[in-house]
Amino acid sequence: MRLLLSIALVLLLLGAAADAVPADTSTVPEPSGYRLDDYRAPVPATVGGATAIDTSEAQTLWREHGALFVDVLPAPRRPEKLPADALWKPLPRRDIPGSLWLPDVGRGALSPEFDAYFRANLERITKGDKTAPLVFYCLADCWMSWNAIKRALSYGYTRLYWYRDGTTGWEAAALPTEEATPAPGRP
Repeated sequence: MRLLLSIALVLLLLGAAADAVPADTSTVPEPSGYRLDDYRAPVPATVGGATAIDTSEAQTLWREHGALFVDVLPAPRRPEKLPADALWKPLPRRDIPGSLWLPDVGRGALSPEFDAYFRANLERITKGDKTAPLVFYCLADCWMSWNAIKRALSYGYTRLYWYRDGTTGWEAAALPTEEATPAPGRP
C-alpha cells in the first residue's frame, strides 16, 4: 500500500513539474482557420503571413517607434453569479506604453459589431495604410493575438508582427507598462 502511495505521489509531483515548464511550441501546429476555444494554451512558434518576434525585437520596435502596438486581451467581465449590489472592481490591464487595447477582437468568431470595431480601429491608427507595421499581442500562450493577426491579414494588412510572449514577456524583462483603457466604440 505504501509503495502504491509513493508511486502515486511521485507521478503527481512529476505532473505538477511538467505543468510549470513552458510547452514546446515547435510541436504545436498552426491550424488552417481561427482558434475557436481554449485560448490560453500553448501556441505555435509562427503565424503564416506575419513575423513572430521575441521581447528584444518587440522592445526595439517600441523604442524606435517602428510599429503600432495592439493588445487584444479580453476585458474582464463581471462574474455572472455576483449579486447586482456587490462591489466589483477588476484589476486594471497594464499594457506596453502607447498600445491600442482592442479587447475581444482576438476571439475565433467575431460578431459583426466586433468585426466592425476591429476594422475601424485598425483603419484609424494606420490612417488607412495597410502597409503600416502592426504588432499584435496579449499574454504568453494566448491564441487571441494569433487569431487577430490572421484576421488582420484577411483585411489586407501586410506588415504584421506577432509578439507571442505579450505582456508576460514584457513584464518578465522589467520593461515599462501603463494602465490601459479599451479603445472607444467597443460593442
